[in-house]
Amino acid sequence: MPGERFSSIAHQLLQSGEMRSKRMMNTMYIPALAGFGGSAFGAVSTIITNWAAQRRKDRARRHSRSVTKREELYKSFIEEASRLYADALVSDKSEVAKLVDMYALIGRMKILSSDEVVEAAEKAAVLIINTYVAPNRTFVDIPEFIKEMDPLRDFSEACRRELQMTHSR
Repeated sequence: MPGERFSSIAHQLLQSGEMRSKRMMNTMYIPALAGFGGSAFGAVSTIITNWAAQRRKDRARRHSRSVTKREELYKSFIEEASRLYADALVSDKSEVAKLVDMYALIGRMKILSSDEVVEAAEKAAVLIINTYVAPNRTFVDIPEFIKEMDPLRDFSEACRRELQMTHSR
């Protein structure tokens, strides 16, 4: 049947034309999708870059706060230990209440500081207690005595080393 055959061929041609137009339609999407993919990639890379930059800033801010906190702690300890040491040189009345603040500062150092700093602070505290139980010094003896023995030298040097290492990170 020639009519059927013609319609079958026409149908095949129509189908191949549809396929070609579908293929053509598919290829038309490629540049659009590529453009969208490029902008999506750009957006994702921008988000990731901003996130990484924010993490670096947050890490630097935490590090700076940590250093500042330790510097304040060391300053407080030096002030308190110096006051107690001066009192211990001229007084033989050692009261536990006077030592509480110093030991509280050492306790905070145990959380925030290196072992070297904590050991130096404890050494200074022992020296202060030993000075309380030693014979009193007169005002005339004090300048010479302090030249011989700086009770906070080891502590100060340990703090300086720790803070220099922290700043160099």
